[in-house]
Amino acid sequence: MLEYIKECPVCKHTQTTDFLTCQDHTVSKAFFSIVACQQCGFTFTNPRPTADAIGKYYQSEAYISHSNTSKGLIAKLYHTVRNITLKGKVKLIESLCPQKGKLLDIGCGTGMFIQAAQQHGWQVAGIEPSDDARALAEQINQTKIEPAILSAFPQQTFQIITMWHVLEHVHLLNETIDWLFEKLAPNGKVIIAVPNHESFDAQTYQSHWAAYDVPRHLYHFSQKSIQQLFQQHGFGLVKTVPMKFDSFYVSMLSTKYKYGNTNYLESLVKGLQSNLKGAANQHNYSSIVYIFEKTSA
Repeated sequence: MLEYIKECPVCKHTQTTDFLTCQDHTVSKAFFSIVACQQCGFTFTNPRPTADAIGKYYQSEAYISHSNTSKGLIAKLYHTVRNITLKGKVKLIESLCPQKGKLLDIGCGTGMFIQAAQQHGWQVAGIEPSDDARALAEQINQTKIEPAILSAFPQQTFQIITMWHVLEHVHLLNETIDWLFEKLAPNGKVIIAVPNHESFDAQTYQSHWAAYDVPRHLYHFSQKSIQQLFQQHGFGLVKTVPMKFDSFYVSMLSTKYKYGNTNYLESLVKGLQSNLKGAANQHNYSSIVYIFEKTSA
């Protein structure tokens, strides 16, 4: 079942233009439309599956963050890179909060990040809507993982809240950001990682760009749109950090979607080009980590 979004989630304007039509290469093979707001330019999938219907679009072993599969070269590379990036994520949160307080990871998947944080002395909590992924996370971390965002952790706050490639998946976008504001402790930080559709690899692969990932990705952020969105909810940007491995991984999947087979050489070249152009062009990397803090009480 599909639903139409009648107004832009960022600026509430009601007029859109067609942006791209992309195929769901992972599960359904169906095509979905991405539109752009005529006023602010924000791009989002419209129409999209309802919150009740979206679950079937995640039911694939190819969706690695939920299955932990290591079948195939791309999945093996994913796990290798993940082990490296987990160390980088822990280093980042400890630079932002040296006291090692309470950490909440939203969309924690199979719980590998909260496991790494816990091993470094953090008090960890997680939210994961996928039943299968949540069960794996609870098994790995020996702790209860909550199934839904807006009803979780009443009367609790956290020094660090992370959403690693999760915000683009949530149906109740503005309500979720309000919830983040409520749950963030004084002087805490919210860490949001999302793909950037203005990156070089996105411009190169267009409708075949794997990080559009329709219909699971409901929103397609630029640096301007995500900052505007969070500012409206009382957050200010502290800094951004590039996710340089993403350009290679996304390019590998994109070549597979475009040609039918993964072109590893092209993926390497395009990934390098994307990172170089991202460094030279206002940090327009394939994926970007945004660190926000409260600017209002």
